[in-house]
Amino acid sequence: MKFEISFPESVHAEPITGRLFLILTNNGDSEPRMQLFDVPMFSTGVSRLAPGATTVIDAATPGYPLASLAEIPSGDYYVQALLNVYTEFRRADGHTVWAHMDQWEGQDLARSPGNLISEVQNIHLDPATKGSFRLELSKTIPPIEMPTDTDWAQRIKFQSKLLTEFWGHPIYIGATVLLPKGYDDNPEVRYPVIYVQGHFSLDAPFGFKTDPDPPGTKSWARRREECMAKGVHMAEPPADAEFNGAQYNVESGYEFYQSWIADDFPRVIAVTFQHPTPYFDDSYGINSANAGPYGDAILGELIPHIEERFRAIGEPYARVLTGCSTGGWGSLALQVYHPEFFGGAWVFCPDPVDFRRYYGGVNLYEDNNAFVVEGGPGWIVSERYCFRGQSSQVRVSNRQFSRLASVLGTQDVGYAWSNYAPVGSDGYPKPVWDLATGKIDREVAEYMRKQNLDLREYLERNWFALGPKLAGKLQFYCGDEDGGYFNLAVYLLEDFLKNTKDPHYSGSFTYGRPLKGHGWQPMTNAELVRMMAEHIRTHAPARKQISE
Repeated sequence: MKFEISFPESVHAEPITGRLFLILTNNGDSEPRMQLFDVPMFSTGVSRLAPGATTVIDAATPGYPLASLAEIPSGDYYVQALLNVYTEFRRADGHTVWAHMDQWEGQDLARSPGNLISEVQNIHLDPATKGSFRLELSKTIPPIEMPTDTDWAQRIKFQSKLLTEFWGHPIYIGATVLLPKGYDDNPEVRYPVIYVQGHFSLDAPFGFKTDPDPPGTKSWARRREECMAKGVHMAEPPADAEFNGAQYNVESGYEFYQSWIADDFPRVIAVTFQHPTPYFDDSYGINSANAGPYGDAILGELIPHIEERFRAIGEPYARVLTGCSTGGWGSLALQVYHPEFFGGAWVFCPDPVDFRRYYGGVNLYEDNNAFVVEGGPGWIVSERYCFRGQSSQVRVSNRQFSRLASVLGTQDVGYAWSNYAPVGSDGYPKPVWDLATGKIDREVAEYMRKQNLDLREYLERNWFALGPKLAGKLQFYCGDEDGGYFNLAVYLLEDFLKNTKDPHYSGSFTYGRPLKGHGWQPMTNAELVRMMAEHIRTHAPARKQISE
């Protein structure tokens, strides 16, 4: 069984270098490409593929989660081909690499403008036969429709000089800015800023939206109000609010809007960074040998641009950070790396902050293999899992996730690796473990440590200098059943910080127990903003106050 895939000159006149995907599903509710990562896909790289030329995907083509087309059960399927188009980058470090140039869609290959797709076909597959199918990449994904700016939410995007010089190609960064009530009516007022880290999104910070919720919608915040009116205590979201690792719906965007415009709500600006890289949908806010000087670009180009254009106070006490998951790690990293530039960080379920508990609980400094737990009793060899659902039901193993990274190719070399790793001899990120065998590369792990990416280790090694600048600035929140097992590294960070002296870190760790998963948040976004605003107020010089 094989698929022969090509594209016509009318769709793309020039040869294409990129990665070709075949996606199969038995769910016809949406196009197969929109179901990526949940359904079988198979891929192969193409180099200068000419219009009309055919590429074959067959049983020898690697796939995820199934290893081969031969493993597909006999049946009827919807199939679609997708060609992720790469750009050639001649970088300042001397390497020439091919990777997907983000089109301000956040490295979402399924909807990236310029990528080619075929029409969806409904076919019958039988791996026992030698059937052949033809698919033509006859359509180009159109440009992203940008949200319209309003008096509340405004978006900026500009070419970064630093990143463009590194990549040898125009690279853009930007932000979505949420303005406080009365901003236009008070042109003389300057405001504190809450900087929000996370994956790429053009939505307004904190889910802000002015449209009323659909009838019957009940967020946790609304359910809590109803319970309190009846005298029933409801301090945090119920365990069943977490599904598939998604963040709790603690509060609807419209509810947050109603708080934002209230007369007694703090007048602050909220900003989400937009910093997609050619490898991933965000840079983690750090300088990287592979992705380039994104940390310098954010601090030296993006933040100054935001603070000048939107009348920010522009002083350390009036800059605070928050983020969840990848954004949690990024907000902590910005605070730790620049302790005198930011005034505090509220960190939610961060990616591994201690590399003795990396993805899947791997100890990068002592374990030999990321796929299995070595030295178990008897003949049992246990797999390592990096993602779990509710009630600790395992979902994805390190072995499976590494196969996904291999199938994706250079489009995403494996989550944080593109930002953390050294540059390999071929110019691409070098994974910390072999994607086929799981063998940990101790030299890569040591490189990551020396680059200060193990945040606990960096803090412990430099606490004498960092401690006085960070005391009282670090607040952590994490569910005890985090979907990525990230709580394990948070525990180790807490072990260090709670025992710090001269000075004591004077922050906090709050855990969701029991059975609180990834994205657990014990307060609404409005309550979080009030908390951060109060921190800013109490640390402001006596002559300055937050406008209310």
